[in-house]
Amino acid sequence: MTLTYIYADSTAVLGPLATFSEPHSYDLCEKHSARLTVPNGWKVIRQAIDENVAGPSDDDLMAIADAVREVAQAPSEEESISTSVQTQSSVGRRGHLRAVPS
Repeated sequence: MTLTYIYADSTAVLGPLATFSEPHSYDLCEKHSARLTVPNGWKVIRQAIDENVAGPSDDDLMAIADAVREVAQAPSEEESISTSVQTQSSVGRRGHLRAVPS
């Protein structure tokens, strides 16, 4: 479960595991999410998890497959660095690094 704090409302929201990182949110295991307590005066909103909806959808799986395929087709970082170094003179400057011949 993901715990998210809403400080302005003095509220803690405990819901399904988030798919992206957000400030003031923390992922908790099942044991710790069940034992969660909050400061006095705070509210806890516990969102139920629908067991039928658990797991990635077909669209999610296709997006992952497309991303992996795209990365596999792109040249590796080593290949792009060696290509750019070959096109520069023996002494050159790239960003904050300087290549100096021995």
